[in-house]
Amino acid sequence: MSKIPLLLLPGLLTDARLFRDQLADLADIADPTVADLTQDDSVTALAARALAAAPRRFALAGLSMGGYVALEIMRQAPERVTHLALLDTSAKPDTEERKAGRRALIAKAQSGGFNEIMPDLVPKLLHPDHLASPLREEVIAMAARLGPDVFVRQTQAILGRPDSRPTLAAIRTPSLVIVGAEDQLTPPAEAQELHQGIRGSRLEVITVSGHLSTMEQPSAVSVAMRAWLSQQGANQTQA
Repeated sequence: MSKIPLLLLPGLLTDARLFRDQLADLADIADPTVADLTQDDSVTALAARALAAAPRRFALAGLSMGGYVALEIMRQAPERVTHLALLDTSAKPDTEERKAGRRALIAKAQSGGFNEIMPDLVPKLLHPDHLASPLREEVIAMAARLGPDVFVRQTQAILGRPDSRPTLAAIRTPSLVIVGAEDQLTPPAEAQELHQGIRGSRLEVITVSGHLSTMEQPSAVSVAMRAWLSQQGANQTQA
């Protein structure tokens, strides 16, 4: 059986470590690639760059910011996507309050305070049970590998993203929505909105997980993604 090309889109200040366990768990059925989302400052450009490097047809999964880019790919090239998974993300644009907070973090990073940002954010990213685990240091290490310039570009892209809610109904691809039950940044209510907006989608709420479900509960996420990749849909069977 041929493997399914799988394009994985990481979130803000995360890299391939975000999907480490899924890369291993799904290797028998998927041929995965982790997209480079570090070089552009708009979701339009991030999606275009990911598409330029992607196979002709592929399954698509994005977490957090990666989900925003995935929804943009669905606007730019829906015919190329055989399956869609949206993890710990939202279709809504930021509120004005959240935009102000992001702009303050950009200013902090540009003025030399980047190393203070992630330790402050980790309690919003991880379930309380994981704050004293090695995951905390792994999350901070990912951010350090990417650095302040990437943080600024990615945050600017997030700030400028469009409202994706009006385009959800156009999605016809077999779709999976995953959210950590204790996700503070994109909570289950926002996952429910995605699920309701995408006809025929499946919603999986992952217990004992915050915003980084692929790292916090990797086995549960992999099981859900395996079932998702096994689905048949119109886009999958097109010539």
